[in-house]
Amino acid sequence: MPWGSVSHFPRPGDASVGPGAAPPSPADAVVIYTSFRKGRRCHYEFTPCSAGLDGAVGLAAVERANTMIPAAGSFPPDQEPLLEEPVGSRYSRQKPRDRWHGAYIIFFLLGIGSLLPWNFFITAKHYWRYKLQNCSDEPGPVGQAASDLRDYFESYISIASTVPSVLCLIGNFLLVNKVPASVRILSSLFVMLAVFLVITVLVKVDTSAWTTRFFALTVGCVAVVSSASTVFSSSLFGLSSCFPMRNLQALISGQAMGGTISAVASLIDLAAAADVTDSALAYFLTADIFIVVCIMVYLLLPRLEYSRYYLGSQKESPSLATVPPDSSVEAEAEPRGTANSSFLARSAGIPPLRPILQKTALLGFCLFYIFFISIIVFPSLSSNIESVSKASGSPWSTKYFTPLTCFLLYNFADWCGRQVTAWIQVPGPKSKLLPALVLLRTIFLPLFILSNYQPRAHIQTVVFNRDIYPVVFTALLGLSNGYLGTLVMVYGPKIVPKELAEAAGVVMTFYLVLGLALGSACAVFVVHLV
Repeated sequence: MPWGSVSHFPRPGDASVGPGAAPPSPADAVVIYTSFRKGRRCHYEFTPCSAGLDGAVGLAAVERANTMIPAAGSFPPDQEPLLEEPVGSRYSRQKPRDRWHGAYIIFFLLGIGSLLPWNFFITAKHYWRYKLQNCSDEPGPVGQAASDLRDYFESYISIASTVPSVLCLIGNFLLVNKVPASVRILSSLFVMLAVFLVITVLVKVDTSAWTTRFFALTVGCVAVVSSASTVFSSSLFGLSSCFPMRNLQALISGQAMGGTISAVASLIDLAAAADVTDSALAYFLTADIFIVVCIMVYLLLPRLEYSRYYLGSQKESPSLATVPPDSSVEAEAEPRGTANSSFLARSAGIPPLRPILQKTALLGFCLFYIFFISIIVFPSLSSNIESVSKASGSPWSTKYFTPLTCFLLYNFADWCGRQVTAWIQVPGPKSKLLPALVLLRTIFLPLFILSNYQPRAHIQTVVFNRDIYPVVFTALLGLSNGYLGTLVMVYGPKIVPKELAEAAGVVMTFYLVLGLALGSACAVFVVHLV
């Protein structure tokens, strides 16, 4: 039940006020009504007006009415305010501009950081071969099994990075409405930084006497850092769903640029450093520094007026980033759904999974299959394609062929494909052409297998025996992965109700990681068949 109090005070400057003076009449008093309902203290000051119906004295709220909102839980939950604030007044302010494209740049940098660990691990091919060069020293079957660790290192890294990520993604979905995104994102970044510092220290450690144990330690580090990266990226996708689509596109483009940056850094280190360990040390230090940059720019994001405007519409939800207490998000918020749906999104411990799966089933399959094919080909198959003129001994055909034609070309083409989605978004989310184009990418498997893949154990036929063929195939693989993958990823959170957008972003990331996990397992099988 509502409760409150009414107080009568004399007008300021009333001469009748004093010891022994008669109490003021209602016509000469200021009436203050205070009510407490649903955690609100509502304070209203009235002055008397002319007599109303039947000679009664009316009260006009003409001086002031204000509301003080205390901390949640200060009052019984069954109390409700007598007067609600008009809904329209809260959203009367004009949408702020993204000044200097600050939020866009931040999401772009965070996108780079979300896939940076994976890209830096797979791109450092020369370093891993150097560290694992003693794997085949032992004779007999033991030496052959150890040699497989080096020859199929990329496939094992893919499995170690994707399979644990599926479990972490499920956990992230269960925690999306229980643990704030700021906690999930920052904790993931700090875990990634700690693991990369360990990898950086091991660069200068002589591991020749315990190569197999170094391999196991590396795989363990990959599993931990990839799990943290998955929580980080899926939380970012959910957070970006609160913003306009251009910010989500910036996040996805940043992921592709992360691969390009890692490939360029690898080439620079190879060219500048004569020693492999010196090159790897500078390489991994670059990753350490960039993770620190990601932590700094994420902490900056809620301080932007543009960000506070869009985060403020869901600031009561525990799944969004923490907004500083001095920010006036209440006046800047934009409604993202009805009152009932907003209450549902805030109160539910776990987001409803069935409506999300029903809405995103086709898009989820497309996203799954896009990355299923991509992870089989890249890097397990494409990184082992050698130049047909390798025997010449030129730097192009030996030292730089794989970093250029595999890692740099694929990541740059992937980035270009993602950038195109900023201007062209066809086919649409319900078009039958979209799944047809996705299934058509299966043709990349025989194209790469029939190129100059080495070593070959079973399929000895090389059909595409010129260096230009893998270059064209890799460019098309990257372009199609970037364009189609971005379209599907952007469509997912936009076709569900807005209060389920963050959870839909996590579900779409689950489809992506599931495709990577199954694809990496199939990649080992395909590589052994070749």
